[in-house]
Amino acid sequence: MIMRARNLSTAMLCLLMWHSAPAAYAIECVVLLHGLARTSHSMDEMAQHLVQAGYAVANINYPSRDHTIAELAPMAINEGIERCNQQDAHRIHFVTHSLGGILVRQYLASSAWPANNPELGRVVMLGPPNQGSEIVDNLKDIPGYELWNGPAGNQLGTDANSIPRQLGPVNFELGVIAGTDTMNPLLSQYLPGPNDGKVSVISTKVEGMTDFISLPTTHTFMMNNDEVISQATFFLMNGRFDHQTP
Repeated sequence: MIMRARNLSTAMLCLLMWHSAPAAYAIECVVLLHGLARTSHSMDEMAQHLVQAGYAVANINYPSRDHTIAELAPMAINEGIERCNQQDAHRIHFVTHSLGGILVRQYLASSAWPANNPELGRVVMLGPPNQGSEIVDNLKDIPGYELWNGPAGNQLGTDANSIPRQLGPVNFELGVIAGTDTMNPLLSQYLPGPNDGKVSVISTKVEGMTDFISLPTTHTFMMNNDEVISQATFFLMNGRFDHQTP
């Protein structure tokens, strides 16, 4: 009888541990934000990799060509936070492409991270125009530019009135990945030094960032590049890039 009681107690304890196990593993969620004139499908490969790495993912689709940066930022990020909350996340990270990074800066600069939200985690920006892009300076007055790029596209220049130049230093854990290959030599002629065809390497940097790395990839497809995906995941896990990998 004593042995049976002990066995029963052990079985009940294991059952309790099994049912409580999910709560013991804190869920970390990654919000993915695509770039200008793109959709969430452009971040699908990144999303699949992050899920395999153990993260919950909220891949957000937002109308990047229909609104200003100030309007897009809360629209996209609040949806991301809500979807992470639905997955019981205790911490929320961001991986962004191009304009998506400026939306995060805009959101965090305009208001403090809400106290009732899960903890703000780390941010990885892919090809962000943190100092704007000279391409916008040169092409924004050409007929059809605003029709294709919308109000937000017109706000990404390098002059003092551009949104990226007004946002100031960052005060969160940020890793920036810049591309050094281009598919468009015509556009690259407007950019100083190494660039990804849309943004120069120097313009991706911002005061306060935690780490930086440049990789041989283009702006258009960097979110699908295996090394970019690996480095982004490494930063989310470690708060730095893997500079030892060739």
